[in-house]
Amino acid sequence: MIETQLLSGTAVASTVKEEVAERVSVLNGRGKSVGLATVLVGEDPASEVYVRNKRRTAEKLGIASIHHQLAADTPQSEVDDLIVRLNQDPAVDGILVQLPLPDGLDGERAVNLIDPAKDADGLHPTNLGKLILGQPGLTPCTPTGVMRILDHYGIGVSGKHAVVIGRSFLVGRPLAMLLNQKGTDATVTMAHSRTPDLAALSRTADIVVAAVGVAKLVGPDFVKPGATVIDVGINRTEDGLVGDADFEALQGIAGAITPVPKGVGPMTVAMLMSNTASAAEAAIT
Repeated sequence: MIETQLLSGTAVASTVKEEVAERVSVLNGRGKSVGLATVLVGEDPASEVYVRNKRRTAEKLGIASIHHQLAADTPQSEVDDLIVRLNQDPAVDGILVQLPLPDGLDGERAVNLIDPAKDADGLHPTNLGKLILGQPGLTPCTPTGVMRILDHYGIGVSGKHAVVIGRSFLVGRPLAMLLNQKGTDATVTMAHSRTPDLAALSRTADIVVAAVGVAKLVGPDFVKPGATVIDVGINRTEDGLVGDADFEALQGIAGAITPVPKGVGPMTVAMLMSNTASAAEAAIT
């Protein structure tokens, strides 16, 4: 039986945060403070938890947390004006607008208003376009975190076949580009809910990425022996949080797997901090 390796995102995130703290210290030594602005509209409990976690992490790493909380009935024009002001504020290096916004507000518009150089989430069309072109820029946090996990654990990507299940612009599409770009060199198949015989396709992969939001979708029939499984899904069930992969059922089949929680999730926040540091470094070069 295969011994399945646990790919701990918590451990990798700790390493990334140590690196960010050192980078921030170097910037401070050059007279440059680093600031992350967070914008939270409304009182969604989950969003409040996410933003609080990001702010605490920033402060621990020496990054100033500049928070703006707006009422749920704030008009779009006020959200837009705030983002423009943050773009112009030299104390702000990274900007994060917590999505989704309340009904009646346009989250896509808000993200598009962010200065691409301050796009801490890496989701501005300019930065996504640079990713497609293979140009340097701020990259989406979760996909970049997945790549860092693979690198940290020495899981080779070049020449491997990766099947990415899910095609969102948050994870699936940018991750496919990162896996496929020159120098990384995986052969990538993007799959989704309408892919015929999804399990059979997935079984051809050396690396399976599950990012569709369906609890325990990826089971033993999706994974060939020894393949690496990256589980990006977070699903709340009566049994607690579970991923898109059936973690227990894949023990002894997968060569390596990320858990849920403590897998990819911690990497998203860590890479947000890394992007903010990168934006600050670019601002003084």
